Amino acid sequence: MSNLKNRVTLIVAVLLVVVGLGLVINKKNMESPYSVVYLATGEVYVGQLSTLPDFELKNAYILQVTKDATDPAKNNFQITPVSDALWAPESLHLVKKNIVFYGRLEKTSKIAETIAAKAVK
Repeated sequence: MSNLKNRVTLIVAVLLVVVGLGLVINKKNMESPYSVVYLATGEVYVGQLSTLPDFELKNAYILQVTKDATDPAKNNFQITPVSDALWAPESLHLVKKNIVFYGRLEKTSKIAETIAAKAVK
């Protein structure tokens, strides 16, 4: 009987730890819901990335580099919502082997601030 109680206690403790870690990770994800994804083609996307069951980017933006009109030696960056593109998908399903790197944006990054400002409008 005592052996059974110990096993049940251990299982409950492990479940509590797993749920606690899940809540901490979820809270961290809510702080900055946007990630950057750099593809092997050189395209850069920003959006809400989920990696399970596959790489899916929602509320995506395309990061584009343009030449400065006043100084051609300088580059400007702009983000354009994928929803404004001709093909305007609801989400992008990315092929893992084409992803060079990805990572969560800091909420203080210029891109995150720009997206937040667009969301307020």
